[in-house]
Amino acid sequence: MRAIIIGGGVVGCSVAYHLTKLGWRDVVLLERKRLTSGTTWHAAGLIAHLRATLNMTLLAKYSGELYEKLEAETEVATGFRRNGAFTLALTPSRFEEVRRLASMAKPFGIEVETVSASEVSARHPLVETRDIVGAVWMPQDGQADPSNIALALAKGARMRGAKIFENVAVTSVTTFRGHATGVTTDAGAIEADIVVNCAGLWAREVGRMAGVHVPLQACEHFYVVTEPMAGLPRHAPVLRVPDECSYFKEDAGKLLVGFFEPKAKPWAIDGAPEDFEFGTLPDDWEQIAPELDLATRRIPALARTGIHTFFNGPESFTPDDRYLLGESPALRNFFVAAGFNSVGIRSAGGAGKALAEWIDADEPPMDLSDV
Repeated sequence: MRAIIIGGGVVGCSVAYHLTKLGWRDVVLLERKRLTSGTTWHAAGLIAHLRATLNMTLLAKYSGELYEKLEAETEVATGFRRNGAFTLALTPSRFEEVRRLASMAKPFGIEVETVSASEVSARHPLVETRDIVGAVWMPQDGQADPSNIALALAKGARMRGAKIFENVAVTSVTTFRGHATGVTTDAGAIEADIVVNCAGLWAREVGRMAGVHVPLQACEHFYVVTEPMAGLPRHAPVLRVPDECSYFKEDAGKLLVGFFEPKAKPWAIDGAPEDFEFGTLPDDWEQIAPELDLATRRIPALARTGIHTFFNGPESFTPDDRYLLGESPALRNFFVAAGFNSVGIRSAGGAGKALAEWIDADEPPMDLSDV
């Protein structure tokens, strides 16, 4: 076997897809439960281009381009829709930051425009804009169905010869003289030239099997989905308000509001449970109360609309908020793609392509030091 990929979330499926696109045929993806379980299935599905660094922006740009074409290639509906997105700045320093990021993105064909508060109101009339200093408008941004993106990538990989096995758990990584040589599973052993750790919530534990440190920790990530909201435009733009640690997405006439609290709530410090699959975590209104209050001021209609769903699910985060991508310095032929800090859907296409090209050429295709 040329490559074994551990983990059937959107990232593992993307690596399999891109390896087979490069002509690799002896590729096996192993998923301990079912595809998309763990984190992918409950992601918000926001597709954004603007990131903190140039290379992360380029990877995100490729993801959007890929997802737009996947349905035609695989006949799996991804729900991809370019409805645009605003990033709102509430302080002059934040506005300066987003304008600099926007100027970085323009030379690479990413449509971006600095706009005023009145232009935000024109596209999204429910937003309170009186305290907005300015905003950035990204018309190519959008949203999609996270699970179906992963399933489309998996189908594309299968179409080119990859084998995907669900309900097969990896129990150890085999090594010889500083090189990964395969895995042992609860269904037997498999030898391979390359082993790729895309295990998401379990990537730290899979790393330990190989003697490789994978520094990530799962934290609880919260969002709420309202009842149908009066006056909410269909296909309204996505809103991001970094100064208030929140984002907003229209979803079939309802509003999904997600939060990134300044003080996160860790989950499963000793490792994610082995039987965790499509699991959710207990409600914790107190944890998000300050951010929810700010969100209600940003979209006053929230105060008049019932909450249909309170969602709490685990996401993997890294110490420096950058994802882990590349070959381990501790073990040759052992690659890692994990710790995507709640931006796994927007990153998976580009990250999977970059890692596949790295594996194929034995060197990264671009400077990936900032990711």
